[in-house]
Amino acid sequence: MKITTYNVNGIKARLPRLLEYLEEDGPDIVCLQELKASDETFPESEIRAAGYGAVWHGQKSWNGVAVLARGIDPVERQRGLGGEPEDDHSRYLECAVGDLVVASIYLPNGNPRPGPKFDYKLRWIDRLRARAAALLAQEVPAVLAGDYNVIPNDDDTYSVRAMQDDALMQPESRSGYRALLAQGWTDSLRTRHPAGGVWTFWDYQAGAWARDAGFRIDHLLLSPQAADRLVDAGVDKAYRGREKASDHAPTWVRLR
Repeated sequence: MKITTYNVNGIKARLPRLLEYLEEDGPDIVCLQELKASDETFPESEIRAAGYGAVWHGQKSWNGVAVLARGIDPVERQRGLGGEPEDDHSRYLECAVGDLVVASIYLPNGNPRPGPKFDYKLRWIDRLRARAAALLAQEVPAVLAGDYNVIPNDDDTYSVRAMQDDALMQPESRSGYRALLAQGWTDSLRTRHPAGGVWTFWDYQAGAWARDAGFRIDHLLLSPQAADRLVDAGVDKAYRGREKASDHAPTWVRLR
């Protein structure tokens, strides 16, 4: 079973690229982020024509997450995170697909820092950690997949110096991510590529793609029950190089 996380950076603009990916690669489950579309404008008919059921949590112009499953409809378990009632961002969607629990996550960017956006990012990580602990307590195979907007290690970026002041690489951001791992989650991509140097994002600016100036912010964390089934993990990098592509590449894990 192949599970992919893919920040599409606007599903209307990237729909041709997404449909290409679904047709050519045929992943079993796809977690999408940054839909930038309301619930009413999500392209359900096109997704279904490609052979996928879908659940989505949209937001006009910003954020937005979805879970797609090949040949079946995912069953929604939870949308949004508790702990901050006034938070209306569409950033978390949890579904069941067969015996697997999958969450699509779009963690806040946090820039500029210091400031309220960075504070919100840290609070959001805390809320995610609370939900992650509840999932672990259920002892089910689970995958927390998405754009975490966290560069976990120095070897997860092309340049520590270039990113040193960014919210993605601050000690507080990294600490929140590592606290998730400390609960018992497995960073699948890191497990399969322990030496680092694997990117999932290349900015549109300054020729980042041509220079391979990227970093790793898209992660698939596995519960112990899912980690026991880990076969491989990687990045479908070539899709980043296509015309009018997202600035993220599809990032995946394969489970038995």
